Amino acid sequence: MTEKIKIVTLGCEKNLVDSEIMSGLIHERGYSLVEDKEDATVIIVNTCGFIDAAKEESVNTILDLAELKETANLKALIVSGCLTQRYKEQLMDEMPEIDGIVGTGDFDKINDIVDEALRGSKPILVGNPVFNYEQKLPRKVSTPRFTTYVKIAEGCDNACTFCSIPIMRGKFRSRSMESIIAEVEELAAQGVKEVSLIAQDSTNYGTDLYDQFMLPTLMNRISEVPGIEWVRLHYAYPGFFTDELIDAIADNPKICKYIDMPLQHSEDAVLKRMRRPGRQRDTRELVAKIRARIPNVSLRTSLIVGFPGETDQDFENLCEFVKDIKFDRLGVFTYSSEEGTPATRLPDHLDEEVKEFRANTLMEIQRQISNEVSGKHIGQVLDVLVERYEGRNDVYVGRSQYDAPEIDGEVFITDCKVGIGEIAKVRITHAFEFDLSGEGVS
Repeated sequence: MTEKIKIVTLGCEKNLVDSEIMSGLIHERGYSLVEDKEDATVIIVNTCGFIDAAKEESVNTILDLAELKETANLKALIVSGCLTQRYKEQLMDEMPEIDGIVGTGDFDKINDIVDEALRGSKPILVGNPVFNYEQKLPRKVSTPRFTTYVKIAEGCDNACTFCSIPIMRGKFRSRSMESIIAEVEELAAQGVKEVSLIAQDSTNYGTDLYDQFMLPTLMNRISEVPGIEWVRLHYAYPGFFTDELIDAIADNPKICKYIDMPLQHSEDAVLKRMRRPGRQRDTRELVAKIRARIPNVSLRTSLIVGFPGETDQDFENLCEFVKDIKFDRLGVFTYSSEEGTPATRLPDHLDEEVKEFRANTLMEIQRQISNEVSGKHIGQVLDVLVERYEGRNDVYVGRSQYDAPEIDGEVFITDCKVGIGEIAKVRITHAFEFDLSGEGVS
């Protein structure tokens, strides 16, 4: 009987790409990939281990799925991803439900792990955390056919005091440009129109391979691939945001006027304890330069509240910074003390209640800003990638270049002139907190 395999992906888009490669390898071996966990004889859980909440979700998911050994067809439960890279011994010792483990740098051996797990040998394969993306590997894209993610680098060298990514993903390592372009060409041939570039540190791309910042060159080359309409930038580390990169985004019509640049905080003292690059003055100068050169840019950032030693005044200043800058999109995280990171040894850790209060306060400020920011699009005609049919009132739903898949807003379209997967011209008539609505135009 052909084994039926289900992959459950937790965490970020980088994990999603890894799962898609495992899906491609499994399909190539001749196993059957299934959507329903009840049908699966093998389940692979690709875990996240970035913060406590993610680790808890991963453990709970593993335990929930293990029950299918009693109630359904499950014969083997395999765990991969960041949690396994960091806690392989603890997982196997404390969770006998697990039948095999593979780390973040070895998931190309997933078929061997499946075979061994089904034989009952409880394999553990956790080696170097940095995966070799130079290999020619199959990939089954699980996102809608017209949009996907491309990983341009792995690992990180920045050593932020709060972050465990270097422990789980290793040192920074760029993929070669040839490898990336070849993958984009294959994706475009399958109908992909939007490529979102991801890495732990995108703006550092190329420094290890080419001794210079090569992200602008890479983005321009990707935009030249036939069929690609949008190139989107995620996780742009502010310390390496060059003038050349700003020029590429400004000048190339296929590069989305969208920048996802996690800043983490505004206050110099907090940034220093975080071991983040530059200071608030540098951030303000960079944002001003970006907005002057790219007037219609959409800026997304993420911030951490409740970092050890963050005072009431630090937080008040952070709120004023957010009100002043007016980010188009903003995500807020409460500080999570991660084992093995330098921040755990800092004094003056804050209570969870204080952290939650600060996160909620900041998000309320951002909600008001989002209403203001959305309103600027009323009357404009935007290009919108149509993603689905709503099924009522003849409404289609898509995204403009100013919104990334899954995490940002949507555009609701009446009288849509094109089909799903195509780019429509839409005149915006209404703006809401995060979303827009409008009418298709010829």
